[in-house]
Amino acid sequence: MNKKIASTLTFNSGDYVVYPAHGVGKVSDIAKQKIAGSELELIVVNFDRDKMTLRIPMAKAENVGLRKISESATMNDALGVLKGKAKVKKIMWSRRAQEYENKINSGSPVAIAEVVRDLYRNENLAEQSYSERQIYEQALDRLANEYAVCENISSADATKKLLSILAKE
Repeated sequence: MNKKIASTLTFNSGDYVVYPAHGVGKVSDIAKQKIAGSELELIVVNFDRDKMTLRIPMAKAENVGLRKISESATMNDALGVLKGKAKVKKIMWSRRAQEYENKINSGSPVAIAEVVRDLYRNENLAEQSYSERQIYEQALDRLANEYAVCENISSADATKKLLSILAKE
């Protein structure tokens, strides 16, 4: 059954994709390479911002969570989450931080939007801790990059749009 699903996920050179642990990248090539005596078909994904290249075996692409950029409907759901009220659980920060990291690494725009919403601080509110700020910026960056590709705008414009949505609580 997995083979049927895997064959429906087709990636072409030039496609933008989301790798959950690293965010948005661009498929630069689909290459066959001989590794440890067996030939593998690899998806070569470049992350220009991090100056990193990943080679993902085609057969493992789905298992690692590699996916195409979200549809507009999913992005609209994520933007809807940003408009909601922040939900901060009354548990220790270390536990919350772990939950936020898991949501970011899930690669789901809606889950990432929840993190951005929950950690967003208006200028006139209390300061954030360093680790809170780091997680917030990572989540905002991931969401903005995917939104930028989805809407065909620059990453900076996408960030401005997301921040304007957050500011209108």
